[in-house]
Parts: sequence; structure tokens; C-alpha cells
Amino acid sequence: MVELALPKNSRMQEGKSWPRPDGAKNVTEFRIYRWSPDDDANPSIDTYYVDRDDCGPMVLDGLLYIKNKIDPTLTLRRSCREGICGSCAMNIDGANTLACTKGMDEIKGSIKVYPLPHMPVVKDLVPDLSNFYAQHRSIEPWLKTVSPEPQKEWLQSHEDRQKLDGLYECILCACCSTSCPSYWWNGDRYLGPAVLLQAYRWLIDSRDEAKGERLDNLEDPFRLYRCHTIMNCAQTCPKGLNPAKAIAEIKKMMVERRV
Repeated sequence: MVELALPKNSRMQEGKSWPRPDGAKNVTEFRIYRWSPDDDANPSIDTYYVDRDDCGPMVLDGLLYIKNKIDPTLTLRRSCREGICGSCAMNIDGANTLACTKGMDEIKGSIKVYPLPHMPVVKDLVPDLSNFYAQHRSIEPWLKTVSPEPQKEWLQSHEDRQKLDGLYECILCACCSTSCPSYWWNGDRYLGPAVLLQAYRWLIDSRDEAKGERLDNLEDPFRLYRCHTIMNCAQTCPKGLNPAKAIAEIKKMMVERRV
């Protein structure tokens, strides 16, 4: 049996435990991953106590309670608070999701919060998404045409527009890609579920005229074919999308154009 061990400087240790709020009756414990590049110390797990009667119902509300009222050094990303921007993606209670749409009532016991897995950490709950965004740009996620540009807009039938349902809703939160074991081990070459779902979105757009070029860009043993249909991506997507299905459709396109 193979045993994997973290390097000594990456092993987590017990961190600071903050006091319970005075007079609070409805309290939830948060255990949060902490690490700063400015400190010469291993990552730690700090413990906080949130007064549920003094904050909103979502995990993000609890995190903001901690940052605003207990520990202003806690670092995280957030923006829309409506499940639209994807900024607050993190690992909560062992699963990748959005802190703004995950209810505290959905979690039994203490709430454990970590940054998205297998990504470099900038600080605390903030992952470095530079490689993820570079991969997204590599598929050229914009309309490519050779036909003369129309005076108004590129027209599309209702039927063709419906083909994009289940694809355009992706918010690039990276929950799916960072839940994928294939992406963990080959993230420098395998594009991952999120980017490949975006690639398929442009491959089937009836207005786009670069299908062959786009497929050529994906024809690589690693960029596309590292998907092994583990299905973590579909299970964890906070928008209910199915990147694995999109990847399978791209593979089908690859076969069909050779026939």
C-alpha cells in the first residue's frame, strides 16, 4: 500500500483558538486553514466561534463575521455573495463549493474550511489561479469567424442557442478542476474539467467558424485525454453542470472528424 506524506514545511499544525463570544447562545465552531508567506511557519488550523444570531446563514456570512469581528488578518476572496462570480470557491466540510451558497445548517458539527485543493496558496483561503486562467485563455474563449461581420449581431436560432444550456452558466470558480485527481497530477498539461467545458461551449456555438482549429488545439495526449470519467467534477459543480459530459462530446468530435 502506497503512503503519501506531506513535506515537513507543509504539514498542518494546531493553531490559535479564539474565545467564544460573550453571552452567545447559538454558536458554531469554525476550523480554518491559515498560512501566510510572510511567516516562517507551517500552515495551521485556527479555531473560531461564530454567534449565529449575529450573522447570516451562509458559510461566507460566518467567515465575514470572523474577519470583521474577531480576526481581521483572515484572508479570503468574495464578491457577489449570490453564487454568480465564483470568487469564494473553497473546500468546505471536505467538498469544493461556494461559501456564499453553502448554508451553515447543512453542516453537522464544526465547519472546516480550506482553500481549493492542489493549488498554490497565496494566503489563507486564497489559491493562486494563474495557471487555471492561463489555460482558459489558451482555448481562445471568444467568437472566431471569417465571414464578414454583420451590421447588427450574429443571429442564432432558438434550437442552436439551447445547445449552449448547461455550458454558458459556468462561472470559472475552479471547484470542478480542483476536485479532479487527473488535474491534481497533471495540472500543468491537462486542461481540466472547467476549461474543457468552456472549450466545448465554443465548439458547438453555431456562430463560431473555427471548429477545426479549436479541435486541433485540443488534440494532445494530455490537454484532453487525461479525463478518466471519475465524475468528481459533476458532483461538486455548484451550478449543477456536467463537465465530464462535455469532455466526452469533445472526444466524440475527435473521432468523427477522422472517419
